[in-house]
Amino acid sequence: MLNTPTTLTNTELVDLWLHGKSANSEIEISAIRSQGAGGQNVNKVATAIHLRFDIEASSLPAFYKEQLLKLNDRRITQEGVIVIKAQEHRSQEQNREEALERLKELIKSAVVLKRKRKSTKPTRSSQKKRLDSKTKRGQIKSARRQVID
Repeated sequence: MLNTPTTLTNTELVDLWLHGKSANSEIEISAIRSQGAGGQNVNKVATAIHLRFDIEASSLPAFYKEQLLKLNDRRITQEGVIVIKAQEHRSQEQNREEALERLKELIKSAVVLKRKRKSTKPTRSSQKKRLDSKTKRGQIKSARRQVID
């Protein structure tokens, strides 16, 4: 089902994959204690989420895997594992949703094809205009020089 990205957009495909049963088994989520200042609760409750996702062992299409591994992102280890830490919210469930959303955005950003740049040549009139302005500027500067008799 996921090997045919021809009819689905990238966003739809990533959404389908993330909500599938196989994706849940491929994503390793663990709760850890949050960093930073906090109240009485901070040392007792593990609200931060540590998400690990092995790209190579995933059921993502091969194209997605290649593009993810090409990314130069600090969240991707040398072994090809995506590590995301979410600790912005006070509840574990919100942090879990945040981590999954970040994973989804990372996968989507990897498969966006960048447009190839068309090389253009300046028009003849723009070249002439540029050279004229350089000549004029040079004349202004030479007029500032001290005249020696």
